[in-house]
Amino acid sequence: MRIGCHISIAGGIQNAPQRAADLGCECFQIFTRSPQGGKAPELTEEIRKEFNIQNSTFKISAVYIHTPYYINFASANNRIRYGSVSIVRDELERGSILGAKYVLTHIGSAKELGKEDAIIKTIEMLKKTLENYSGSTKLLLENSAGAGKIIGDDLAELKQIIDGVDSKNITGICLDTQHSFASGYDWRDFENTLKRIDHEIGLENIKLIHSNDSLTDCGSKKDRHAHISQGKIGLDAFSKIVKFAEKNNIDMILETEHDGAKEDIEILKKMRK
Repeated sequence: MRIGCHISIAGGIQNAPQRAADLGCECFQIFTRSPQGGKAPELTEEIRKEFNIQNSTFKISAVYIHTPYYINFASANNRIRYGSVSIVRDELERGSILGAKYVLTHIGSAKELGKEDAIIKTIEMLKKTLENYSGSTKLLLENSAGAGKIIGDDLAELKQIIDGVDSKNITGICLDTQHSFASGYDWRDFENTLKRIDHEIGLENIKLIHSNDSLTDCGSKKDRHAHISQGKIGLDAFSKIVKFAEKNNIDMILETEHDGAKEDIEILKKMRK
């Protein structure tokens, strides 16, 4: 079980491993393109080699890729839906070039189609995304905080989608602690929350954990990350989350601001010990 955080690729993706090492990361997460939009930087053979050399030099043993923020498989707009298919497929291909373990993505919003039709459309679009895909990087779906008509704040919805796609290239979920807390999964009541998650999606489907404390209350539906120990989830709950992750060999990625990320990583490592 490894601990790391989200890392900037400013100046080139090959710069990320040293930035990660400077913060104490054993693994890290990146965007391979701007999360707001635009053309993805080319991944040349030279960049790929340098990225792998730097990961080896700084003893980074796992890399994760987050898709851009604008993904929406359930949009009523064909351009947005098929654009999402294209971007996520491209991220999987880029992940395979870089040797990334997983690409993780949010699903989108059901506000235009309604929840039932949106889930059906999401399954259809994910099938298109993975059609004839044979790369090494696999896809994870990430749970959401629950604002508006967002899909995936309820883990049972993610299970329905994963089962509907029925592909070996979707291996499970990235479980965000803050998003789940905002959606009503109270980590302070650890055992009951774990039982609920197991019932809704199965603990074996948790492949990665986004380790974020929450600025907002349980059930707030607001996506507001906090540094570890500075939010509503608290240290006691995180110590149990870390023990669960260690027992099940699930990596933990922080998405907190870098001014405190190093301290957050140190806290999680102490809990692991």
